[in-house]
Amino acid sequence: MRQNNTGTRHKYAQIIAEKLDNSKEALRQQFIATNQINSCYIDDLLNENDVIEIYTAFPNPQQMLSLKDLREYKYVGIQIDKYNPILSEIIYAFQDPEVVKIVSEITGFQKLFPDEYLYAGGVSLMERGCFLNPHLDNSHDKDRDKYRVLNLLYYVTPDWQQGYGGNLEIWDRGLKEECRTIHSKFNRLVIMVTNKTSLHSVSKVTYPGQRCCVSNYYFSDQPAQKEEYFHVTSFRGRPEERVRDLILQGDAALRNGIRRIFKHGIKKPHYYQK
Repeated sequence: MRQNNTGTRHKYAQIIAEKLDNSKEALRQQFIATNQINSCYIDDLLNENDVIEIYTAFPNPQQMLSLKDLREYKYVGIQIDKYNPILSEIIYAFQDPEVVKIVSEITGFQKLFPDEYLYAGGVSLMERGCFLNPHLDNSHDKDRDKYRVLNLLYYVTPDWQQGYGGNLEIWDRGLKEECRTIHSKFNRLVIMVTNKTSLHSVSKVTYPGQRCCVSNYYFSDQPAQKEEYFHVTSFRGRPEERVRDLILQGDAALRNGIRRIFKHGIKKPHYYQK
């Protein structure tokens, strides 16, 4: 695990662990609620001034990788040694062994592995017009060795209102029913399962601001469901986007086929290269 000489990361990890532990039973009940994709959230995770400092440290979109196509539009930062060190501190605070242990107790996953390579994780930024279409996250880590079973999404934009967009949408009953929205509220941590049915999306940002998120993904030797499975990140169209849905289903089928032949795909994966 990464350490530094300032003690900042230790402070973040300790506070996160204590906050989660104090709310552990309530979060566990929220996570295992019936008739929904397993998920829970907790507010006021860190001291407000610390979160503002984290938000202020986010790079400009021009310093990040732009992902813009029919599937998604967002900016991601994975090579975090290029950015303010505070971003590395908060990302790896969620990988502290005590934090991971408590998340395991909340979710019921017996043995969890955080990802020091931040495969598809790190920091992300959305500005006006950005979105994520409904999708299933990739099923494995970068080496296809472990199953991706949990997403931890920490929102850090001060005063971000639900009406601004950029909110997490969870499609508990599939795309034929209305989704459940979790506001990407300042200082809120969301924990959600990721498996072969956990469709989720992010609503389009309609406000001229920047919605910033710190993302960590946890992995396991066992799948989140009983049977084994494999898939790449697979996007769908929204219910009203019939043509886009057909295109994206074809795109997902093609990329799944390629990955079954080429274990690491034909494009360079996005992960932190130390």
